[in-house]
Amino acid sequence: MPYRAPVRDIRFILDHVVGFAEVAATDRFAAATPDLAHAILTEAGRLSTDILAPLNRVGDQHPARLKNGTVVSSPGFAEGYRAIADGGWVGMAASPDHGGMGLPISLTLGVDEMMSGACLALHLKPLLTKGQIEALEHHASDEMKALYLPRLTSGEWSGTMNLTEPHAGSDVGALRTKAVPNGDGTYAITGQKIFITWGDSDLTPNICHLVLARLPDGAEGTKGISLFMVPKLIPDAKGQPGERNSLRVVSLEHKLGIHGSPTCVMEYSGARGWLVGAPHKGMAAMFTMMNNARLSVAAQGVGLAEAALQHAQAYAEVRHQGATPLSPDGPILDHADVRRMLATARAEVFAARAISLACAKAIDMATATGSADWQARAALLTPIAKAYGTDVACEVASLGVQVHGGMGFIEETGAAQYLRDARILPIYEGTNGIQAMDLVGRKLADGGEAAFRLIDEVQRGAEAGRARLPDLAGEVWQAAEALREGTEAVLALPLNDRFAGATPYLRAFARVLGGQAHLKAALADPGREALARVMVRRLLPELGGLLAQAKEGAAGLYAVGSGELAA
Repeated sequence: MPYRAPVRDIRFILDHVVGFAEVAATDRFAAATPDLAHAILTEAGRLSTDILAPLNRVGDQHPARLKNGTVVSSPGFAEGYRAIADGGWVGMAASPDHGGMGLPISLTLGVDEMMSGACLALHLKPLLTKGQIEALEHHASDEMKALYLPRLTSGEWSGTMNLTEPHAGSDVGALRTKAVPNGDGTYAITGQKIFITWGDSDLTPNICHLVLARLPDGAEGTKGISLFMVPKLIPDAKGQPGERNSLRVVSLEHKLGIHGSPTCVMEYSGARGWLVGAPHKGMAAMFTMMNNARLSVAAQGVGLAEAALQHAQAYAEVRHQGATPLSPDGPILDHADVRRMLATARAEVFAARAISLACAKAIDMATATGSADWQARAALLTPIAKAYGTDVACEVASLGVQVHGGMGFIEETGAAQYLRDARILPIYEGTNGIQAMDLVGRKLADGGEAAFRLIDEVQRGAEAGRARLPDLAGEVWQAAEALREGTEAVLALPLNDRFAGATPYLRAFARVLGGQAHLKAALADPGREALARVMVRRLLPELGGLLAQAKEGAAGLYAVGSGELAA
């Protein structure tokens, strides 16, 4: 089934749920008028639907491969990437000082979602470049910015992030990659990195690697890590790709999904690198890129869930099997349980989209106003958006297979690809367990102030909606109150007890925010009330069980011995 970019739903959420008009009203983003926003989303939707979506199946069936030390991309990916780059989509949010558009993240995230839903494997390449652009804008020297940013912003060159090492996994502080001064302002980078998405390709003439490494005087742990720019081809005096650097792709990972996206094992053997930012401050610079990436991964999850849902919906409309309550030989869409699966999926996708766009709005408002409250809101929503959006991708893709029945387990129908592709997303950029621990740890370190402000906002909105939808508004208000009490209980726990219930607590928060988003949608458009009732009546009641788990603590988990787990 052809993918259709959900331009209408993204615009509706921006206009009626998250309040994008507030972003456009700032001096910083005054150019982002409703007409411009409409034009951007419409054109990105066309590109996603017509050009990128047909490549999704091609990338799965004809994966990227390593030939003579160079990655050969899937058929058609070069043309697809060129359409993205030539359209200026890589530099949407980048500074105009280096050729970017300077547009709000709220708009760029909607574009990222559509392009990810169309062809996740390909869109990962420009997404990583966007993150590198932001890191360089904040931390690089003026000289480095002048050399790299125009080429990255235009999509002429592409960027990667190199964190993980074979022995370290998520423990970045355990890295062994070394950076030794060459005496000329450059450094010799030696070490191996794994899981490097688009670490090489034939789509761009140069690839710019941001690599974490430790200087000889760097302390152990994350405090002693520095960040380096290590290009595949060292730019010459004119800024053109020149001498080949001392780095290579050792191998490509054989993955469950996203086969069109080459995941590389990279080896650096005294490669020349340039320090980005201050010595031993690499994690701060890399976290700029990672925070960008976390919200981008949320958009990837929403986009993939949307595509999987469209695929399942189309199948349910044409597959006939048995009598239904509406017809002696109607489509399986008329069976109550199939309708339940599809309605649940649609409610989850809408909620995840709204939360990710609300996070993007908070980032834009923080950028435009410098407000500490908006900064705290963005920080609070980032782990929720990332974890919930990517969990929803897996859940909706799994429901999509279930809607297909036995045919969903057959690769030819295409349903299984969405499930395979989705499974990496809860692992990307800090696993969802790490996101949840971040939420109950760092993001509640203010005593829950930012969380309580958001809960207050949910309740004010529910109060305002009581006159028109008293039952739904009342249930959303009560859910927010339960979340408030649950947050107070979590704050009273020791840190490891919080960690034991972090994942259900994050889902509980997402449930309440999803209820808020659906209530706003129903108040703005009566045609959306039925879907709001699915969220509020069928999904929001999970809140009680989630909060019970969040408050339970860790002792019961450690009471289960390793022998019992093995049995």
